[in-house]
Amino acid sequence: MSRAIEAKEFFDLSLLHQVFDVRTPAEFEHGHIPGAFNLPLFSNEERAEIGIIYKHQGREAAMVRGMEIVKPKFMEFIRMAEKFAPLPPPESRTDDNTTILVHCWRGGMRSAGMAQLLGWWGYKVFTLKGGYKSFRRMALGSFLQKRTIRVLGGSTGSGKTAILEELGKKGATVLDLELLANHKGSAFGSLGEQAQPTQEMFENETAVRLLKVPPDQMLWVEDESQNIGKRIIPNAFFEQMRTAEVCYVQIPVELRIEYLTREYGKFSKEELIRSIEKIWKRVGPQHAKAAITAIRNGDIKKACEICLVYYDKSYAHGMAKRQAASVLKKPFMHMNPEAIARELLQ
Repeated sequence: MSRAIEAKEFFDLSLLHQVFDVRTPAEFEHGHIPGAFNLPLFSNEERAEIGIIYKHQGREAAMVRGMEIVKPKFMEFIRMAEKFAPLPPPESRTDDNTTILVHCWRGGMRSAGMAQLLGWWGYKVFTLKGGYKSFRRMALGSFLQKRTIRVLGGSTGSGKTAILEELGKKGATVLDLELLANHKGSAFGSLGEQAQPTQEMFENETAVRLLKVPPDQMLWVEDESQNIGKRIIPNAFFEQMRTAEVCYVQIPVELRIEYLTREYGKFSKEELIRSIEKIWKRVGPQHAKAAITAIRNGDIKKACEICLVYYDKSYAHGMAKRQAASVLKKPFMHMNPEAIARELLQ
C-alpha cells in the first residue's frame, strides 16, 4: 500500500518516520533530505548502464535491464528497510508503526517500484510527488520566508558560539550555521572540524531547521560573513541577517586574547601556520611573518594578539555597513557564556 503526497506533508511525516532515498549513492552524497537513509535501487554504475541502454535501445530495453538488475536484490532491500524501520509482529501492526517514506529524484519509477515492494512486505508507504526535486524547491523557498531574526554579534574571540549554545539551552530558538557548515568562519575555521558538507547539503540542513520554526518566532543566529569556509549562506536569508537587530557583545580585548589562546593552543604549530598563510596578504606580510615566528617560538598568545588586530578591523568594517540604530551594544567585563546568555534574554 502506497500513496504519493506533496512535499510539505512528506516533510512533516519525515519528522516521525524513516525516509528511504532510493537514488544512487552519488546522488545521495551530493545532497539528500536530512535523516534519510540511502536504499539505492541501482548502484552508480548500474544507473549509468541503464541510461546508455535507454539512449541507444529505448525505454523498453532499459526497463528490462533494470528489472534484471533489481530482482535479485529484493530481499536485500527488505532486510535494509527492516534494519532502519523494523516491522512489529503482524498482530500489533498499525498505520503509525508501519509507516515509511520513499522517494527518488522526480517521483518516478524508482520510488514507485520500491514502494510496491515494501508495501507488499507490510509497510504503509508514502512517496514524494515530484521526488527530491520537490523537496529542494521547498527547501530553497524556506530562505525566502520573512523571519524574526536576532543576530548575536561580537568581535573575534568573544565566544559567540558558546553564547549561542547557552541561548539554546535556555529555551531560545537558535540556528548555528557554523555547526551546519562544519567551519568556524575564519581562516582558522577548519581546525578540528570534519570536512564541510556540499553546498546543497548545507542548504538542506539549514532549510530543515528553518522549516521547523514558525516565521514569527524569534530566531537567534551568529553574525557571519556570507561565506562560512567554502559554504555560502543563501542570499535571501543572508539579507535578512544583515538587516536584523544585532546584540553586540563587547568583551575586553585581554579576555578575548586569553580565550583565543586557549581555543587554538591545542592545535599543532603546522596547522596554525597554514591558517595564517591563508590571510598573509590581508594581515600584511610583516605581521603575518611575526605571527608565524611567535607560533614557532611557542608564543601562541603573541600570535593571537597580532592576528586579532586584523580581525578586529575586518569585523568593524562589516559592522559599519549596518544601520547604527539596529545595533544594541552589550558590554561585559567577564567571559561567562551562560551569564551572558541569561542577560541577553532578560
